[in-house]
Amino acid sequence: MSSDGDRIPIGISSCLLGEEVRFDGGHKQDSYILGTLSDYFEFQPVCPEVAIGLAIPRPPIRLVQHDDGIHLVGVKDPGIDVTEKMHAYGKKMAREMSGISGFIFKRASPSCGMERVKVYAPDGRSIGKGSGLFAEAMMQGQPLLPTEEEGRLGDPGLRENFIMRVFVYHRWQQLVAAGLSAQRLIDFHTDHKYLIMAHSQSAYKALGKLLANAGKTALEALAEEYVATLMGALAKPVPRRQHVNVLHHLLGYLKNQLDAEDKAEMLEVIEHYREGIVPLIVPITLLKHHFRRHPHEYIERQVYLSPHPHELMLRNLI
Repeated sequence: MSSDGDRIPIGISSCLLGEEVRFDGGHKQDSYILGTLSDYFEFQPVCPEVAIGLAIPRPPIRLVQHDDGIHLVGVKDPGIDVTEKMHAYGKKMAREMSGISGFIFKRASPSCGMERVKVYAPDGRSIGKGSGLFAEAMMQGQPLLPTEEEGRLGDPGLRENFIMRVFVYHRWQQLVAAGLSAQRLIDFHTDHKYLIMAHSQSAYKALGKLLANAGKTALEALAEEYVATLMGALAKPVPRRQHVNVLHHLLGYLKNQLDAEDKAEMLEVIEHYREGIVPLIVPITLLKHHFRRHPHEYIERQVYLSPHPHELMLRNLI
């Protein structure tokens, strides 16, 4: 991707881009985000703490549990309480950033951490985990939005899952922007059928039944239910056994085209993937090779085979 217009808009905690906005005046620049993902994502940086008026540098803040809920207060001076300001800013940005297709948050931050952020008692004891108040407001305001923390992007499965969801959600946003119709919704579902099947058989069946009513019920309500079910199903990485199931389904479309030797090789490669001997990219590449030799119109449109740019090499480690 070369031009800004080609890149997908993504929200991100400003410090991850190298902006010196942290409480100590530093940053947490992430080399993978800047060095790899910036070719595909157009980042829209946000530092909620600076945005609500806190200085650089500034006294550190943390989450503290009170009787009326969790507050965002100063570590040394609990009189500094920015809870309401942060809630309000998070809700405001969730509305204003409606065009983004994902968000990468700074882990462990009392404002930006998605989860596992330390929560303290008023006396300073660590008593549990929670979400940063800005991240919480963003996720509540945009419940379909793919979100992840930069630390978790180091896990190959979580990284692939997040980036896949961003691309799917972006396609959905493009569909809505172009104008919903029953046929466009059915076409979108057809393109993503095997991707959905890999993630959840129950969602695959539920979405098929839902779309059986396309053209018979209110389209907007149907579309809202569809995308909520879709993004919920895609939220967890796919277990090997479910990839194996889809690979066998796809191989079925070649049953009359491959000779015995090619079929045996394909089955062996799928089995090696199931055993963890080779990564997912190996059976996928071999399948795509056979479908180039024996084109199939239905399979050519399946997002499952290429859910994100191959240059990202996301399936090389899962």
